[in-house]
Amino acid sequence: MAALDFLVELGTAELPPKSLSALSKAFSKGILDGLKAELGRDADKLLADITLESFATPRRLAVRISSLLTEIPGSVNLVQGPPIKICYDADGNPTKALLGFAKKNNTELDQLSERGGKISYAQQIAAKPIAAILPSIVEKSLAKLPIAKRMRWGSSRIEFVRPVQWLVMLFGEQVIDCTILGATASNKSRGHRFHHSAELTITTAGEYENLLEKAYVITSFAKRRAMINSQVLAQAKKINGTAHIEADLLDEVTGLNEWPVALTGQFDQEFLSVPQEALILSMKEHQKYFYTTDQDGKLMPYFITVSNIESKDPKKVISGNEKVIKPRLADAVFFFENDKKTSLAARTAQLKNIIFQKELGTVYDKSERNSILAGFISELIAGSKEKAQRAALLAKADLITDMVFEFTDLQGLMGYHYALHDGEDSEVAQAIYEQYLPKFAGDQLPQTKTGLALALADRLDTLTGMFGIGQPPTGSKDPFALRRATLGVLRIIIEKQLDLDLKQLVTLAVEQHSAIKPTDRAAIIKQVVDFMLERLRAYYDDRGIKVDTYLSVAALQPSKPLDFDKRISAVQHFRSLSAASSLAAANKRVANIIAKQTVSSTVTVDRALLSEAAEIELYDTLLQLSTALKPLYAAGDYQAALVLLADIQQPIDAFFDNVMVMAEDQKVQQNRIRLLSELRELFLQIADISLLN
Repeated sequence: MAALDFLVELGTAELPPKSLSALSKAFSKGILDGLKAELGRDADKLLADITLESFATPRRLAVRISSLLTEIPGSVNLVQGPPIKICYDADGNPTKALLGFAKKNNTELDQLSERGGKISYAQQIAAKPIAAILPSIVEKSLAKLPIAKRMRWGSSRIEFVRPVQWLVMLFGEQVIDCTILGATASNKSRGHRFHHSAELTITTAGEYENLLEKAYVITSFAKRRAMINSQVLAQAKKINGTAHIEADLLDEVTGLNEWPVALTGQFDQEFLSVPQEALILSMKEHQKYFYTTDQDGKLMPYFITVSNIESKDPKKVISGNEKVIKPRLADAVFFFENDKKTSLAARTAQLKNIIFQKELGTVYDKSERNSILAGFISELIAGSKEKAQRAALLAKADLITDMVFEFTDLQGLMGYHYALHDGEDSEVAQAIYEQYLPKFAGDQLPQTKTGLALALADRLDTLTGMFGIGQPPTGSKDPFALRRATLGVLRIIIEKQLDLDLKQLVTLAVEQHSAIKPTDRAAIIKQVVDFMLERLRAYYDDRGIKVDTYLSVAALQPSKPLDFDKRISAVQHFRSLSAASSLAAANKRVANIIAKQTVSSTVTVDRALLSEAAEIELYDTLLQLSTALKPLYAAGDYQAALVLLADIQQPIDAFFDNVMVMAEDQKVQQNRIRLLSELRELFLQIADISLLN
């Protein structure tokens, strides 16, 4: 079967650098999905020999498919019709059902056949050239791109992420005749905006990236990314520094350049008097520069920029960048020095003018609630109540500083620096920074007890407040990031090994909200605790814990996350034991029996009613286990407890093999059900293992 190379390149004005990689991947996937849809069930076989490559630069999205078949092969589509028995009347004449089926398929009766007791039609689908459907596939892929906001240009009503300027569509050496997003296809592309302004003629898809590279365009996103990474590291080595290359910034810089050239600039040492995080953020956010540190991890007075031009006089490019960065850094110095003139404590009164949420009051109100809750939590974890309360009152004051107003990502961090300058206790200052930790999945946790207390209090106040006024997360909408806040609370409690009860903490947090009516508090407390425990499902899913393990523990609703985690670990270990499968099945069987009965919790097993050897053995085993398990339950050593319980497999198996639970004698029957209930209760003090698959 004949095959040719296909190339599509959509030329545009500069595309959004942060989303360039995602747009490129989506474009490729859309084209591949479109081909598979057209080729039907044989798609994988027909596309087995192709090679699909993606290209993306600031001014273009392109896809090349090597060895793409030139036509969609002909096929036979078997269409099922009505049953034979209703296709002919008593005289053997065709019925309306048969005639209607033939008409529907635009065929004659002699073209129909019988298969499996039904009339069927073997519909012949002719082969068709694939070039004819490629424009439609490309168009549909472009329409599905993840574009947050589309724009129009000129007098046209066409919409795309950026104005479209040219279109290349080649199949072999032939241009596919089509118009997409207002651009008519040709074999004319464009090189670098400054280094090669003339049009490029692409003869075949195979020469695409080499031809563009001669015109100063590195078409491969991955290749440019690797080049930039390598160049930045080389520049840092020249100044004996370490370059910090963050993935997001590297992707963005890759999306800004077609012909990347890394250069090193310098700024005055005096700027280093400002907390280095402020300088780093200024370089990254405003200028897209990479920063360097010395062997001690301290910021160096250098920056590495990536130019989209290979200048004959690089010093001029460097000088221009140095002139641009100087006022930016000077602003940071000014903000820092000016902010220090007013203490955090003096700023707190201004928080009364900032609304946190109209029903929950001001940021000042929130700070006061946080102070009460943080002090309480700090005492529970053997911290300082006074430090926690002080940190909570000062924690939000840096929101009204010039530095944080300019660089919002520095909230908390600048509060830490200003608190130290004000002479606050070092742990109070550290807690102001740690209140926002963890900021994202996998981020570090607070290290100080004051920081732990404040981080928990701040999140719990927001959670209970928003639930209290009837604004919990809905679907994909979570404007106050309550899901993230919940995971933060759970991570802190579990990973810092804090013996805290969510019900106790949520209850105190709810009591601080005047917006929550006393009559509604019990319902809100339950709603928030249930929501938080449900988020543990996502937490354990990220850790690779099976969902039925989570469900087995969640069924008991332990409200202490650390205790919940110990139970999860115990069940995980239990699953590795040879007896696990049998015991899970036995628990499921016992649960089903008990569910149909009324078992009194005040009635104990009467040994005198036990007659079968297997039930006597199970009873004696339970007595021994109950005694051995009590100290393990008390110590929360659930893993050791489940290991002990695994030894009960043989007596349980023997019981079910030899004892009729539903005996005719009602007293014997109820005694045996009570025996099974006591067995199940031993497991239920850890988890409901009947839920394990």
